[in-house]
Amino acid sequence: MTFDVPQLNEFILVGSSVLLLAILAVRLSSRAGLPSLLVYLLIGVLLGESFIGIPFEDAVLAQVLSFAALAIILAEGGLTTSWADTRPTLRLGLSLATVGTVVSIAVVAVGSHHLLGLPWQIAVLLGAVCSPTDAAAVFSVLRTVPLPRRLKSALESESGFNDAPTVVLVTLISTGAVSEHHPGIVVLLVLGQLAAGIAVGLAAGFGGAWLMRRVALPTAGLYPLAVLSLAMLAYGSAAVLQVSGFAAAYVAGLVLGNSDLPHRGATRSFAEGVGWLAQIGLFVVLGLLLSPGRISMGTVGLAFAAGLILTLVARPVSVLVSAVVQPMSWRELSFMSWAGLRGAVPIVLTTIPLSEGVPGAERLFDLVFVLVVIYTLITAPSLPLVARLLKVARRSEPRDLDLEAAPLERVAADLLQVTISPHSRLHGVEVGELRLPPGASVSLVIRDGSTLVPQLATTLRRGDDLLVVTPRKVRERTEQRLRDVSRGGRLAQWLHEDDGRGQH
Repeated sequence: MTFDVPQLNEFILVGSSVLLLAILAVRLSSRAGLPSLLVYLLIGVLLGESFIGIPFEDAVLAQVLSFAALAIILAEGGLTTSWADTRPTLRLGLSLATVGTVVSIAVVAVGSHHLLGLPWQIAVLLGAVCSPTDAAAVFSVLRTVPLPRRLKSALESESGFNDAPTVVLVTLISTGAVSEHHPGIVVLLVLGQLAAGIAVGLAAGFGGAWLMRRVALPTAGLYPLAVLSLAMLAYGSAAVLQVSGFAAAYVAGLVLGNSDLPHRGATRSFAEGVGWLAQIGLFVVLGLLLSPGRISMGTVGLAFAAGLILTLVARPVSVLVSAVVQPMSWRELSFMSWAGLRGAVPIVLTTIPLSEGVPGAERLFDLVFVLVVIYTLITAPSLPLVARLLKVARRSEPRDLDLEAAPLERVAADLLQVTISPHSRLHGVEVGELRLPPGASVSLVIRDGSTLVPQLATTLRRGDDLLVVTPRKVRERTEQRLRDVSRGGRLAQWLHEDDGRGQH
């Protein structure tokens, strides 16, 4: 089959139109509190043979494209994740990604076989593909929910690591290799691939950071390309070594994103853009692969029942068992149980048995597709309400401002945006009473649509937006001080300011 210039022109016309539509849909989905995957999946279904008429039934090609997109999404997730936030909850994240995944697979498999009547192989595959949380869904939805940093970081690190062992396990089950080995050998094989992938990611990340600090590229636009290429180099190297490329890409991105590299702001913005592009392509391809004509009411009912087992039994039990390594309150554990967002990853994983020709794989694909759509519609919009009911939501805190500002890179500083919520005790506090660390300052106040250059005696009000410039080395202390004043008012931690030892 040849691909000529007229076909290229048509491809560019349709592709750019779909891409623009998908980008515009991001705002709609974010306002509704939904992962954008639902919109993108719908676009793919509409483009498919049942509606517009684009034929696509190549499960192997879908798997290849999905794996490439997922590697980019994980790399972007690592590049935009704070290591300072992730480090305290890393044990819990890894426990959820390994022990929690195994527990969830077992519960879903047993429940699906005995309660829903699925054959054992399909029941185990259903548990395996549905147990990992989705990085794209978690990164996009949870970052808009006001959660404590340790809770959000635990969920993000889980989604970053749990793809790796699950891909290995689903492949072993689909090829029949899992039946040829003792369960203990399978566990060691999965953990070994994860550990080796992490090692490759660390090597690529630290080696790449060392290189980027010493190379002088001729233009700033090359730095983001180089950093993302290093993360993908980690994926490719790990895959060639037959260890987990997904873990390698995420870890390499995490190391690179938290290293003091040139043009970090531009790199992060570029990675986010490429990550969105990968998400759009991934979900549209998966939508194209679905044939709506195969979906019956029986499939919908089965998907709903399987989702109940997964959401109300398997996920809570897996969270409870995983939390043994790092105990948390029952409120936090309850939220983590509800916030196990599924998205593209379960659908991507079903392409493995599809490409291997596993009996019943087509039914499994349809079942998982419907399950993901139903429970995304139920779970994602409810997260802010659930966080408030469980009292795990926090007040408005400093958050990074998406801003391209090269001069800040030259002075190794960061720009923070702070919104004073209606219940914040920052209301009534003068700027001089904030007592921020040396070098940090409130540079601008936006009040009722007007800008104000603050003085030390300027009084902050509810609803104000503050722009705070802070040297990168004291950024964490600046954010912590603002949180303390937001909770305790102007006298918060009077004896523990700046250096943490008291300074009058």
